[in-house]
Amino acid sequence: MSEITLLEAVNLALHHEMAQDDNVLVLGEDVGDNGGVFRATVGLKERFGLKRVIDSPLAEALIGGVAVGMASQGLRPVAEFQFQGFVFPAMEHLICHAARMRNRTRGRLICPAVFRAPFGGGIHAPEHHSESVEAMFAHIPGLRVVIPSSPQRAYGLLLGSIRSNDPVMFFEPKRIYRTVKSHVIDNGKALPIDRCFTLRKGRDLTLVTWGACVVECLQAANSLSSQGIEVEVIDLASVQPIDMATIIHSLEKTGRLLVVHEASKNCGVGAEILARTSERAMCLLKAPPKRVTGMDTIMPYYRNEDFFMIQEDDIIVAARELVEGWK
Repeated sequence: MSEITLLEAVNLALHHEMAQDDNVLVLGEDVGDNGGVFRATVGLKERFGLKRVIDSPLAEALIGGVAVGMASQGLRPVAEFQFQGFVFPAMEHLICHAARMRNRTRGRLICPAVFRAPFGGGIHAPEHHSESVEAMFAHIPGLRVVIPSSPQRAYGLLLGSIRSNDPVMFFEPKRIYRTVKSHVIDNGKALPIDRCFTLRKGRDLTLVTWGACVVECLQAANSLSSQGIEVEVIDLASVQPIDMATIIHSLEKTGRLLVVHEASKNCGVGAEILARTSERAMCLLKAPPKRVTGMDTIMPYYRNEDFFMIQEDDIIVAARELVEGWK
């Protein structure tokens, strides 16, 4: 079995679930004839037809509203926004209707919709195509926020998201769409969408991250290992809800916490993780927790993009400060 990319894993999961459940359908701009802006929906129209693979107008508000309506009537739509920065016209439908459907109807109606969107920088695109604003959606009660970081997790987490009875924002780190490859078994096995994944065991430092930053964090952990520092790397995966139990269990071993995320620092998800750690596990910490994040600026154009993006050396420096500065 050959290795596939994260993008191909998304496509594989869509093919699998649409074949298993006739209520699953896909809609969005260019998802049919063109197979999506990044080709995540290639082959779906040919296999499942135009009634289940729907090319929408260039109208994100329409995509969000139609998906909510479909979900409330028993379908399981997977709506694609071409970029995370294009979601904002649909925010009324996401916040006022998708997130509140179950509560508003006292459980009579649910909204099992998935809203997919590529996100993040690193591909030299304009700022609307490069945003990382997952914290904004995590602040909305009733929405789940899921971010895969490998082909296996993209496949399993997307299946879990489609099968969830809650609305899910499914953000795909496009910087590693085609650069990260691995074997994926198309067995229909979903992954839980409310758990962290421990990718590497360690004793000296707990490093929590998600999305494309997982790549640099694992590289940094390998470099630090050669320097005698063993880092435990946790892929958060579920930004809402946050699996603090796994993080705290790791801190019981390491006593040090470093959170790395591409999004801007101010009010980011990293701040929430540090706050919850302070509230629930302060006694475990041997050093003040740290964050390595993007800057509190709008994503710059491509010539300055690398100054915004987190590098492996940034993570190594912060980790060494935590371990060696607080022995």
